[in-house]
Amino acid sequence: IAFAMLGEGDKAAGLLAMLNPINHSRTRPEAHRYKLEPYAVAADIYSRPPHVGRGGWSWYTGAAGWMHRATVEYVLGLRIEDAQLCFAPCVPTYWPRFEMTLRHGLDSYEIVVENPDGVCEGITSAHYDNIVVGERPLRLDLRNDGKTHSIRIILGPVPS
Repeated sequence: IAFAMLGEGDKAAGLLAMLNPINHSRTRPEAHRYKLEPYAVAADIYSRPPHVGRGGWSWYTGAAGWMHRATVEYVLGLRIEDAQLCFAPCVPTYWPRFEMTLRHGLDSYEIVVENPDGVCEGITSAHYDNIVVGERPLRLDLRNDGKTHSIRIILGPVPS
């Protein structure tokens, strides 16, 4: 995730793909080699014969929680600080867009992030409930009014 913190979304996505347990169990031979559940993050994967590719310690760590948190906070770029949503996505250049829904308190936030220029980071425009938001870094107040709110973010090169 350090790659995302450095603005290298392609490398961050590659690392997450490498850690994703489903990618070790896509075929029957891969699943027989991995020997773990394809939905549980392994603490380690053996690299020495005769157990090369076998996963270990899948249910004894907090690895899945940390992987989820790192993905949401540093790749998707969504953090909650105080009473605000903070955005700083660092995605792979080949992601044209992504969507997520956040439920917080009484509210629901439908978030769409578009990447028309194929960049890793940089917010060129943002709308919160169809109102343009110009402040950077992008921090939006949580409303807690029981409504569904829309957030649309466009990534692109930011003029210096």
